[in-house]
Amino acid sequence: MRYAGLSYSGRIATRLATWFTPPYKSRCYLAHLNRKGYIAPSAMINHDGLQLGGKVFIGDRVVIYQTNNSGSVELGKGVELYSDIIIETGDGGSVKIGDNTHIQPRCQFSAFMAPIQIGCRVEIAPNCAFYPYNHDLVPGKPIRDQPLKTKGGIVVGDDAWMGFGVVVLDGVRIGKGAVVGAGSVVTRDIPDNAIAVGVPARVVKMRGDMTPKNC
Repeated sequence: MRYAGLSYSGRIATRLATWFTPPYKSRCYLAHLNRKGYIAPSAMINHDGLQLGGKVFIGDRVVIYQTNNSGSVELGKGVELYSDIIIETGDGGSVKIGDNTHIQPRCQFSAFMAPIQIGCRVEIAPNCAFYPYNHDLVPGKPIRDQPLKTKGGIVVGDDAWMGFGVVVLDGVRIGKGAVVGAGSVVTRDIPDNAIAVGVPARVVKMRGDMTPKNC
C-alpha cells in the first residue's frame, strides 16, 4: 500500500495488496496504510477535479465521473465509499463530502446544475439518491428533450443520518443531526435534530424531545 495510487503502477500495487485481504469492508484498514488512502482496483475514476483527503476508502466498482463544464469532487479525510456508488458531476454541479462520512452501497450523487454538499460524520444507508435538478415538464416535448432546471443545491449538515432508499431533491437543506427515515423523499428543508419520514418527508419528532431509556 505504500506505493498505491491512481497511476498505472499505483493501481497494480493496490491490486497486489488486496490479494491477501478479505473483500468489502475488511479492506477499509488498507486506507490507513497510505496517506492517499485506498482506491479499489475495480473503481472507475474519470474526473479531472477529484480531490482526496487523507485515508479515503473507495470501494469496489465505485464510479466517479464528470461531463463537460462540471465542478470538483472533494472527499474529506476518512470518507468511506462502499461498493457500487456513482458520483457524477455535470454542467454547474460539484460534490463535496466532509470528513469521516460513510456512504453505503448503491448510492447515487448526480450533481448537475447545482452542488451537493454533505457534512462531516454523516451516515448514508444503501440506495440513497441525491438530485439537485429536475426536468421541465412543458407539453409537446419528450421528457428527454426538456431542459434541466433547479431550485438550488443540496446541503446535508454534520452528523445527519439517511435511512435506506432516501431520495433528496433540489433546493433542500437537511439540518445537523437530523434523521430521515427509510424510503422518504425529501422535497423541503428539515431542521437540525429533526426526525422526518414519508413521501414527501415531514417532521414527526425532534430528537431533543426523546427521553433516553435506562438500561
